[in-house]
Amino acid sequence: MPLIRPFKALRPLPQKAQELAAPPYDVLNSDEARTMASGKPLSFLHISKPEIDLDPQIDHYSPEVYQKGAQNLQALINQGILRQDKEAGYYFYEMEAEGHKQRGLVAVASAEDYDRDLIVKHELTREDKEQDRIRMIDQMNCQASPVLLAFNADQEYRAIATASTNNPPEFEVLGPDGVIHRLWCVFDPELIERLNLIFTGPNAKVTKLYIADGHHRSASGAKIAAKRKAANPAHTGEEPYNYFLAVIFPADQMRILDYNRVVKDLNGLRPDAFLAEIRGAFNLEEKSEAHRPTRPGEFGMYLERKWYKVTIKPQMIPTDPVQALDVSLLYDHLLAPILGIGNPRTDQRIDFVGGARGLGELKRRVDSGEMAVAFSLYPTQMSQIMAVAEAGQIMPPKSTWFEPKLLDGLICHLL
Repeated sequence: MPLIRPFKALRPLPQKAQELAAPPYDVLNSDEARTMASGKPLSFLHISKPEIDLDPQIDHYSPEVYQKGAQNLQALINQGILRQDKEAGYYFYEMEAEGHKQRGLVAVASAEDYDRDLIVKHELTREDKEQDRIRMIDQMNCQASPVLLAFNADQEYRAIATASTNNPPEFEVLGPDGVIHRLWCVFDPELIERLNLIFTGPNAKVTKLYIADGHHRSASGAKIAAKRKAANPAHTGEEPYNYFLAVIFPADQMRILDYNRVVKDLNGLRPDAFLAEIRGAFNLEEKSEAHRPTRPGEFGMYLERKWYKVTIKPQMIPTDPVQALDVSLLYDHLLAPILGIGNPRTDQRIDFVGGARGLGELKRRVDSGEMAVAFSLYPTQMSQIMAVAEAGQIMPPKSTWFEPKLLDGLICHLL
Protein backbone atom coordinates (compact mmCIF):
# COMPACT_ATOMS: atom_id res chain seq x y z
CA MET A 1 0.00 0.00 0.00
CA PRO A 2 1.50 3.40 -0.95
CA LEU A 3 2.55 5.74 1.85
CA ILE A 4 0.37 8.47 0.34
CA ARG A 5 -1.77 8.76 -2.74
CA PRO A 6 -3.87 11.30 -4.67
CA PHE A 7 -7.60 11.48 -3.95
CA LYS A 8 -10.86 13.09 -5.06
CA ALA A 9 -11.17 15.97 -2.63
CA LEU A 10 -14.43 17.43 -1.39
CA ARG A 11 -13.90 21.19 -1.40
CA PRO A 12 -15.89 24.42 -1.50
CA LEU A 13 -16.76 26.50 -4.50
CA PRO A 14 -13.97 29.10 -4.68
CA GLN A 15 -16.43 31.97 -4.11
CA LYS A 16 -17.73 30.26 -0.95
CA ALA A 17 -14.38 29.25 0.59
CA GLN A 18 -14.10 32.36 2.77
CA GLU A 19 -17.56 31.79 4.27
CA LEU A 20 -16.89 28.10 4.98
CA ALA A 21 -13.38 28.32 6.42
CA ALA A 22 -13.21 27.81 10.19
CA PRO A 23 -10.54 27.31 12.87
CA PRO A 24 -9.75 23.68 13.77
CA TYR A 25 -12.43 22.01 15.87
CA ASP A 26 -10.05 21.51 18.80
CA VAL A 27 -8.92 25.13 19.31
CA LEU A 28 -12.35 26.51 20.24
CA ASN A 29 -14.75 25.54 22.97
CA SER A 30 -18.46 25.33 22.20
CA ASP A 31 -19.28 28.83 23.43
CA GLU A 32 -16.48 30.36 21.35
CA ALA A 33 -17.60 28.38 18.30
CA ARG A 34 -21.22 29.43 18.78
CA THR A 35 -20.19 33.08 18.91
CA MET A 36 -17.87 32.83 15.90
CA ALA A 37 -20.50 31.05 13.77
CA SER A 38 -23.34 33.39 14.71
CA GLY A 39 -24.86 34.88 11.56
CA LYS A 40 -22.63 32.66 9.38
CA PRO A 41 -24.79 29.77 8.15
CA LEU A 42 -22.02 28.37 5.92
CA SER A 43 -19.31 28.32 8.60
CA PHE A 44 -17.74 24.87 8.86
CA LEU A 45 -18.16 25.14 12.62
CA HIS A 46 -21.75 23.96 12.07
CA ILE A 47 -20.17 20.69 10.92
CA SER A 48 -17.06 20.40 13.12
CA LYS A 49 -18.80 21.72 16.28
CA PRO A 50 -22.44 20.78 15.55
CA GLU A 51 -23.51 21.13 19.18
CA ILE A 52 -23.68 24.89 18.49
CA ASP A 53 -26.92 24.24 16.56
CA LEU A 54 -28.51 22.27 19.41
CA ASP A 55 -29.61 22.97 22.98
CA PRO A 56 -26.60 24.43 24.84
CA GLN A 57 -27.19 21.91 27.63
CA ILE A 58 -26.80 18.88 25.37
CA ASP A 59 -24.05 16.34 26.03
CA HIS A 60 -21.42 17.09 23.37
CA TYR A 61 -20.87 13.35 22.90
CA SER A 62 -24.52 12.41 22.36
CA PRO A 63 -25.58 10.72 19.10
CA GLU A 64 -27.66 13.78 18.19
CA VAL A 65 -24.51 15.90 17.96
CA TYR A 66 -22.80 13.61 15.46
CA GLN A 67 -26.03 13.23 13.47
CA LYS A 68 -26.37 17.01 13.29
CA GLY A 69 -22.82 17.35 11.96
CA ALA A 70 -23.57 14.81 9.23
CA GLN A 71 -26.83 16.56 8.33
CA ASN A 72 -25.09 19.93 8.08
CA LEU A 73 -22.34 18.48 5.87
CA GLN A 74 -24.87 16.79 3.59
CA ALA A 75 -26.82 20.05 3.28
CA LEU A 76 -23.75 21.84 1.89
CA ILE A 77 -23.16 18.98 -0.55
CA ASN A 78 -26.81 19.01 -1.64
CA GLN A 79 -26.63 22.76 -2.24
CA GLY A 80 -23.54 22.31 -4.40
CA ILE A 81 -21.45 24.49 -2.09
CA LEU A 82 -19.16 21.54 -1.36
CA ARG A 83 -18.28 19.47 -4.43
CA GLN A 84 -16.15 16.40 -4.91
CA ASP A 85 -13.55 16.48 -7.68
CA LYS A 86 -14.25 14.05 -10.51
CA GLU A 87 -10.63 12.90 -10.75
CA ALA A 88 -8.00 12.12 -8.15
CA GLY A 89 -5.26 14.64 -7.65
CA TYR A 90 -2.83 16.12 -5.21
CA TYR A 91 -3.23 19.64 -3.81
CA PHE A 92 -0.89 22.24 -2.39
CA TYR A 93 -1.94 24.19 0.70
CA GLU A 94 0.03 27.34 1.60
CA MET A 95 -0.15 29.38 4.78
CA GLU A 96 1.35 32.85 5.08
CA ALA A 97 1.68 34.66 8.39
CA GLU A 98 3.88 37.60 9.39
CA GLY A 99 6.27 37.03 6.50
CA HIS A 100 6.48 33.28 7.08
CA LYS A 101 5.27 30.93 4.33
CA GLN A 102 4.90 27.18 4.41
CA ARG A 103 3.50 25.13 1.54
CA GLY A 104 2.36 21.57 2.08
CA LEU A 105 1.23 18.71 -0.14
CA VAL A 106 -2.36 17.62 0.51
CA ALA A 107 -2.78 13.87 0.10
CA VAL A 108 -4.32 10.91 1.86
CA ALA A 109 -1.92 8.90 4.01
CA SER A 110 -1.94 5.14 4.54
CA ALA A 111 -3.57 3.86 7.74
CA GLU A 112 -1.62 0.63 7.28
CA ASP A 113 1.67 2.54 7.24
CA TYR A 114 0.55 4.41 10.36
CA ASP A 115 0.12 1.03 12.07
CA ARG A 116 3.57 -0.02 10.77
CA ASP A 117 5.15 3.13 12.28
CA LEU A 118 6.12 4.50 8.88
CA ILE A 119 3.98 7.46 9.86
CA VAL A 120 5.82 8.13 13.07
CA LYS A 121 4.22 9.30 16.32
CA HIS A 122 5.72 11.28 19.20
CA GLU A 123 2.70 11.84 21.50
CA LEU A 124 0.34 9.72 23.54
CA THR A 125 -3.37 9.87 22.71
CA ARG A 126 -6.45 9.81 24.91
CA GLU A 127 -9.14 7.21 24.29
CA ASP A 128 -12.02 9.65 24.85
CA LYS A 129 -10.68 12.08 22.24
CA GLU A 130 -10.08 9.25 19.78
CA GLN A 131 -13.62 7.95 20.21
CA ASP A 132 -15.06 11.42 19.67
CA ARG A 133 -13.27 11.71 16.31
CA ILE A 134 -14.13 8.14 15.31
CA ARG A 135 -17.84 8.72 15.94
CA MET A 136 -17.82 12.05 14.09
CA ILE A 137 -15.91 10.78 11.05
CA ASP A 138 -17.95 7.57 10.89
CA GLN A 139 -21.24 9.46 11.05
CA MET A 140 -20.21 12.02 8.41
CA ASN A 141 -18.35 9.45 6.26
CA CYS A 142 -15.79 12.21 5.85
CA GLN A 143 -12.51 13.48 7.28
CA ALA A 144 -12.50 17.27 7.39
CA SER A 145 -9.57 18.09 9.68
CA PRO A 146 -6.19 17.24 8.13
CA VAL A 147 -3.31 15.73 10.06
CA LEU A 148 -0.16 17.88 9.92
CA LEU A 149 2.81 15.76 8.77
CA ALA A 150 6.46 16.60 8.15
CA PHE A 151 9.19 15.09 5.98
CA ASN A 152 12.69 15.84 4.73
CA ALA A 153 12.20 17.43 1.30
CA ASP A 154 14.76 17.36 -1.50
CA GLN A 155 15.27 19.69 -4.45
CA GLU A 156 13.14 17.61 -6.79
CA TYR A 157 10.13 17.88 -4.50
CA ARG A 158 10.68 21.63 -4.10
CA ALA A 159 10.84 22.04 -7.88
CA ILE A 160 7.52 20.22 -8.28
CA ALA A 161 5.93 22.34 -5.55
CA THR A 162 7.11 25.51 -7.29
CA ALA A 163 5.90 24.35 -10.71
CA SER A 164 2.51 23.36 -9.27
CA THR A 165 1.89 26.73 -7.65
CA ASN A 166 3.03 29.10 -10.40
CA ASN A 167 -0.55 29.89 -11.36
CA PRO A 168 -3.07 31.74 -9.16
CA PRO A 169 -4.57 29.51 -6.46
CA GLU A 170 -8.05 28.01 -6.64
CA PHE A 171 -8.92 30.26 -3.73
CA GLU A 172 -7.35 32.44 -1.07
CA VAL A 173 -8.87 32.75 2.39
CA LEU A 174 -8.08 35.09 5.25
CA GLY A 175 -8.30 33.31 8.59
CA PRO A 176 -9.67 34.98 11.73
CA ASP A 177 -6.10 35.32 13.06
CA GLY A 178 -4.87 37.14 9.95
CA VAL A 179 -3.22 34.10 8.36
CA ILE A 180 -3.67 33.76 4.58
CA HIS A 181 -4.56 30.27 3.30
CA ARG A 182 -4.22 29.29 -0.38
CA LEU A 183 -5.06 26.09 -2.27
CA TRP A 184 -3.84 24.79 -5.65
CA CYS A 185 -5.00 21.64 -7.49
CA VAL A 186 -2.61 19.22 -9.19
CA PHE A 187 -4.34 17.06 -11.80
CA ASP A 188 -1.52 16.98 -14.34
CA PRO A 189 -0.66 13.26 -14.80
CA GLU A 190 3.06 13.97 -15.16
CA LEU A 191 3.28 15.97 -11.93
CA ILE A 192 1.19 13.37 -10.10
CA GLU A 193 3.50 10.60 -11.27
CA ARG A 194 6.60 12.56 -10.22
CA LEU A 195 5.11 13.04 -6.76
CA ASN A 196 4.14 9.36 -6.59
CA LEU A 197 7.73 8.34 -7.34
CA ILE A 198 9.03 10.48 -4.45
CA PHE A 199 6.68 8.96 -1.87
CA THR A 200 5.79 5.48 -3.16
CA GLY A 201 7.32 2.39 -4.69
CA PRO A 202 10.57 0.47 -4.08
CA ASN A 203 12.75 3.45 -5.03
CA ALA A 204 10.83 6.07 -3.05
CA LYS A 205 12.96 8.87 -1.66
CA VAL A 206 10.58 9.46 1.26
CA THR A 207 9.85 6.32 3.28
CA LYS A 208 8.68 7.92 6.54
CA LEU A 209 6.43 10.78 7.55
CA TYR A 210 6.38 12.40 10.98
CA ILE A 211 3.23 13.51 12.76
CA ALA A 212 3.63 17.13 13.82
CA ASP A 213 0.06 17.93 14.88
CA GLY A 214 -2.96 15.62 14.80
CA HIS A 215 -2.13 12.48 16.75
CA HIS A 216 -5.79 11.91 17.66
CA ARG A 217 -6.95 12.47 14.08
CA SER A 218 -4.41 10.02 12.68
CA ALA A 219 -5.12 7.39 15.36
CA SER A 220 -8.84 7.75 14.68
CA GLY A 221 -8.29 7.42 10.94
CA ALA A 222 -6.35 4.19 11.45
CA LYS A 223 -9.02 2.72 13.76
CA ILE A 224 -11.80 3.59 11.32
CA ALA A 225 -9.83 1.85 8.57
CA ALA A 226 -9.52 -1.28 10.72
CA LYS A 227 -13.20 -1.17 11.65
CA ARG A 228 -14.40 -0.82 8.06
CA LYS A 229 -11.97 -3.44 6.80
CA ALA A 230 -13.36 -5.94 9.31
CA ALA A 231 -16.92 -5.14 8.25
CA ASN A 232 -16.23 -5.44 4.51
CA PRO A 233 -15.88 -9.04 3.22
CA ALA A 234 -14.96 -7.63 -0.21
CA HIS A 235 -12.15 -5.46 1.18
CA THR A 236 -9.37 -4.83 -1.37
CA GLY A 237 -7.18 -2.19 0.28
CA GLU A 238 -8.06 0.36 -2.40
CA GLU A 239 -11.06 1.80 -0.57
CA PRO A 240 -10.85 5.46 0.49
CA TYR A 241 -11.31 4.48 4.15
CA ASN A 242 -7.81 2.95 4.11
CA TYR A 243 -6.35 6.48 4.08
CA PHE A 244 -6.67 9.59 6.22
CA LEU A 245 -6.44 13.25 5.18
CA ALA A 246 -3.06 14.92 5.64
CA VAL A 247 -1.07 17.99 4.69
CA ILE A 248 2.63 17.17 4.42
CA PHE A 249 5.13 20.00 4.91
CA PRO A 250 8.90 20.07 4.44
CA ALA A 251 10.33 19.93 7.95
CA ASP A 252 12.42 23.05 7.42
CA GLN A 253 9.29 25.10 6.72
CA MET A 254 7.49 24.13 9.93
CA ARG A 255 7.03 26.93 12.42
CA ILE A 256 7.04 25.94 16.07
CA LEU A 257 6.51 28.61 18.72
CA ASP A 258 7.59 28.52 22.33
CA TYR A 259 5.27 26.78 24.80
CA ASN A 260 5.79 28.52 28.11
CA ARG A 261 5.04 27.66 31.74
CA VAL A 262 3.51 29.49 34.71
CA VAL A 263 3.38 28.11 38.27
CA LYS A 264 0.99 29.15 41.04
CA ASP A 265 3.41 29.17 44.00
CA LEU A 266 7.02 28.59 45.02
CA ASN A 267 6.31 25.35 46.90
CA GLY A 268 6.72 27.03 50.30
CA LEU A 269 10.03 28.69 49.45
CA ARG A 270 10.84 32.36 49.90
CA PRO A 271 12.03 34.01 46.65
CA ASP A 272 15.66 34.26 47.83
CA ALA A 273 15.69 30.59 48.84
CA PHE A 274 14.08 29.65 45.51
CA LEU A 275 16.82 31.50 43.59
CA ALA A 276 19.49 29.77 45.66
CA GLU A 277 18.01 26.36 44.86
CA ILE A 278 17.99 27.14 41.12
CA ARG A 279 21.72 27.88 41.13
CA GLY A 280 22.46 24.20 41.71
CA ALA A 281 21.74 23.29 38.08
CA PHE A 282 21.48 26.68 36.38
CA ASN A 283 23.37 29.92 35.95
CA LEU A 284 21.31 33.03 36.76
CA GLU A 285 21.56 36.53 35.33
CA GLU A 286 19.13 39.34 36.14
CA LYS A 287 17.85 41.17 33.04
CA SER A 288 16.46 44.68 32.64
CA GLU A 289 13.71 43.58 30.23
CA ALA A 290 11.65 40.54 29.24
CA HIS A 291 13.96 37.70 28.26
CA ARG A 292 13.19 35.51 25.26
CA PRO A 293 15.65 32.58 25.04
CA THR A 294 17.92 32.63 22.01
CA ARG A 295 19.13 29.02 22.03
CA PRO A 296 18.41 25.59 23.54
CA GLY A 297 19.26 25.23 27.22
CA GLU A 298 18.37 28.85 27.95
CA PHE A 299 15.21 30.05 29.70
CA GLY A 300 13.62 33.30 30.74
CA MET A 301 12.14 33.56 34.23
CA TYR A 302 9.82 36.25 35.64
CA LEU A 303 9.68 36.47 39.42
CA GLU A 304 8.63 39.35 41.68
CA ARG A 305 8.54 41.84 38.77
CA LYS A 306 12.06 40.92 37.63
CA TRP A 307 13.24 38.99 34.56
CA TYR A 308 16.15 36.56 34.70
CA LYS A 309 18.15 34.68 32.10
CA VAL A 310 18.40 31.08 33.36
CA THR A 311 20.90 28.79 31.61
CA ILE A 312 21.31 25.08 32.29
CA LYS A 313 24.86 24.09 33.24
CA PRO A 314 26.39 22.02 30.40
CA GLN A 315 27.14 19.04 32.58
CA MET A 316 23.42 18.70 33.35
CA ILE A 317 22.44 18.03 29.71
CA PRO A 318 22.05 14.27 28.98
CA THR A 319 22.39 12.59 25.59
CA ASP A 320 18.94 10.99 25.59
CA PRO A 321 16.80 12.86 22.98
CA VAL A 322 13.82 13.26 25.33
CA GLN A 323 15.75 14.18 28.47
CA ALA A 324 17.78 16.72 26.48
CA LEU A 325 14.70 18.68 25.41
CA ASP A 326 14.32 22.07 27.08
CA VAL A 327 10.90 21.11 28.44
CA SER A 328 12.55 18.09 30.11
CA LEU A 329 15.54 20.04 31.44
CA LEU A 330 13.24 22.59 33.06
CA TYR A 331 10.99 19.92 34.52
CA ASP A 332 13.71 17.52 35.70
CA HIS A 333 15.95 20.16 37.31
CA LEU A 334 13.53 22.85 38.48
CA LEU A 335 9.80 22.29 38.20
CA ALA A 336 9.79 18.83 39.82
CA PRO A 337 12.64 18.89 42.38
CA ILE A 338 12.32 22.54 43.48
CA LEU A 339 8.71 23.55 42.84
CA GLY A 340 7.26 20.11 43.48
CA ILE A 341 5.30 19.87 40.23
CA GLY A 342 4.01 16.34 39.67
CA ASN A 343 2.53 15.02 36.46
CA PRO A 344 2.29 18.11 34.23
CA ARG A 345 -0.79 16.61 32.54
CA THR A 346 -2.76 16.70 35.77
CA ASP A 347 -1.02 18.99 38.30
CA GLN A 348 -3.28 21.99 38.92
CA ARG A 349 -0.39 24.22 40.06
CA ILE A 350 1.07 24.56 36.56
CA ASP A 351 -0.38 26.06 33.39
CA PHE A 352 0.89 26.45 29.83
CA VAL A 353 0.91 29.55 27.64
CA GLY A 354 1.33 29.29 23.87
CA GLY A 355 3.98 31.54 22.40
CA ALA A 356 1.45 33.33 20.20
CA ARG A 357 0.30 35.17 23.34
CA GLY A 358 3.74 36.70 23.86
CA LEU A 359 5.88 37.24 26.95
CA GLY A 360 3.52 39.99 28.10
CA GLU A 361 0.99 37.31 28.98
CA LEU A 362 3.52 35.66 31.32
CA LYS A 363 4.19 38.97 33.04
CA ARG A 364 0.46 39.73 33.34
CA ARG A 365 -0.36 36.43 35.00
CA VAL A 366 2.41 36.80 37.57
CA ASP A 367 1.80 40.51 38.27
CA SER A 368 -1.91 39.80 38.79
CA GLY A 369 -1.08 37.43 41.63
CA GLU A 370 -2.64 34.48 39.83
CA MET A 371 0.80 32.90 39.37
CA ALA A 372 4.05 33.22 41.30
CA VAL A 373 6.63 32.57 38.60
CA ALA A 374 6.76 32.23 34.80
CA PHE A 375 9.24 30.59 32.45
CA SER A 376 9.81 31.34 28.77
CA LEU A 377 11.32 28.54 26.68
CA TYR A 378 13.21 28.25 23.42
CA PRO A 379 10.92 26.59 20.84
CA THR A 380 11.33 22.85 20.35
CA GLN A 381 12.93 22.23 16.96
CA MET A 382 11.46 19.97 14.29
CA SER A 383 14.75 18.05 14.19
CA GLN A 384 14.30 17.25 17.90
CA ILE A 385 10.76 15.99 17.35
CA MET A 386 11.94 13.74 14.53
CA ALA A 387 14.81 12.42 16.66
CA VAL A 388 12.42 11.53 19.48
CA ALA A 389 10.04 9.86 17.04
CA GLU A 390 12.89 7.89 15.43
CA ALA A 391 13.97 6.69 18.87
CA GLY A 392 10.44 5.36 19.45
CA GLN A 393 10.00 7.69 22.41
CA ILE A 394 7.27 10.13 23.44
CA MET A 395 7.53 13.90 23.78
CA PRO A 396 6.70 15.38 27.18
CA PRO A 397 3.30 17.08 27.47
CA LYS A 398 2.96 20.59 25.99
CA SER A 399 6.26 20.46 24.12
CA THR A 400 5.20 22.03 20.83
CA TRP A 401 2.94 24.81 19.65
CA PHE A 402 2.60 24.75 15.87
CA GLU A 403 1.60 27.98 14.15
CA PRO A 404 -0.13 28.73 11.91
CA LYS A 405 -2.96 26.19 12.11
CA LEU A 406 -4.67 24.58 9.12
CA LEU A 407 -8.28 25.62 8.69
CA ASP A 408 -11.19 23.18 8.63
CA GLY A 409 -13.54 23.07 5.65
CA LEU A 410 -11.15 23.96 2.84
CA ILE A 411 -10.49 20.37 1.80
CA CYS A 412 -12.10 17.11 2.91
CA HIS A 413 -11.72 13.37 2.26
CA LEU A 414 -14.84 11.27 1.68
CA LEU A 415 -14.59 7.69 2.93
